[in-house]
Amino acid sequence: MINNEEEKKHNLNVLLQLTQINLKQKPALFMVLFNTGSSEVLIEGDLVFPKTRNALYCLNNNCFWKKNSNNIVEIPYIVTYNNKLVIANAMSTFHSKTCIRFVARSTQSDYISIENKDGCYSSLGRTGGKQVVSLNRQGCVYHGIHELLHALGFYHEQTRSDRDKYVMINWENISPDMAQNFQKQNTNNQNTPYDYGSIMHYGKTTFSIQPGLETITPIPDETVEIGQSQGMSNTDILRVNKLYGC
Repeated sequence: MINNEEEKKHNLNVLLQLTQINLKQKPALFMVLFNTGSSEVLIEGDLVFPKTRNALYCLNNNCFWKKNSNNIVEIPYIVTYNNKLVIANAMSTFHSKTCIRFVARSTQSDYISIENKDGCYSSLGRTGGKQVVSLNRQGCVYHGIHELLHALGFYHEQTRSDRDKYVMINWENISPDMAQNFQKQNTNNQNTPYDYGSIMHYGKTTFSIQPGLETITPIPDETVEIGQSQGMSNTDILRVNKLYGC
């Protein structure tokens, strides 16, 4: 639980702002195919509201997972359905490239529960107790790395605080009830460059009002590719290692 009063005020302010947005607009859906029918209220499409906080701006370390005496960050988890091999593959990159280790939960009080719910979504950072990472086996299980990065504390790339230097948001092309997904966040960018190749970046036409219209245009070179689901980029890996002191 968060005890720091300053952080409580900060998170309450964020919650109030998000509530005002959600009173005017429908809950966001990360990909309509994936999250249609989700019983969770989501922001940025796949972040569970209101437990949220390029990395989460955290006034203390309570919203990040803890490092042990061996300089390893252990994140206990359980899997409630039979896609353990796919989940293990998603976790393997973290194990080989960072100090993050996903370990089978025994009695730990804080842990992630990977479940087959309606769509794909995650809380942002460590929220305390059981926190669900939904990877619906019919669609988004292959986006496991993306959702695990949310659970580690990372926002979508195109919402980082300095994004206007690198991309142009074409608001007129965005489906009105999805516009909130493109709002900038107060992010800790860790002195790392904007990463068009991040697994956390939306594609050019995400949430477009009609097929083919760009909602995000890279600048100054509009031909740069954005949005991929193959795996973490080198900058994604760098950020995990910087954030957790690997």
